[in-house]
Amino acid sequence: MICQTIKAGTYCGFMTKKGCSFTDGSFRTVVEQCEGCGRIVEVESGRYCKVYADPGSKWIIGKCPSATHVKFEIKDTTQKINPLKASKRASRAKKKK
Repeated sequence: MICQTIKAGTYCGFMTKKGCSFTDGSFRTVVEQCEGCGRIVEVESGRYCKVYADPGSKWIIGKCPSATHVKFEIKDTTQKINPLKASKRASRAKKKK
């Protein structure tokens, strides 16, 4: 449904026939950590997130999963190999050939 309260004229997943069904009946503005994100929409009443109704709650645990301005690091973990077991495996592989 189209939001008729805060984000007037935009699609809202929380809108019902009775009004906004989100807690307190209104969205929360973006927080400081959201600055620079591509998902921020500006309307007359303020700046809001397109994805989350309460963007501040996404930053409590860590990084927001939908943030476009934050780069997520993927850690490459290498498994430690026991050199004794590796040499035994190599010798068995040579015997099979």
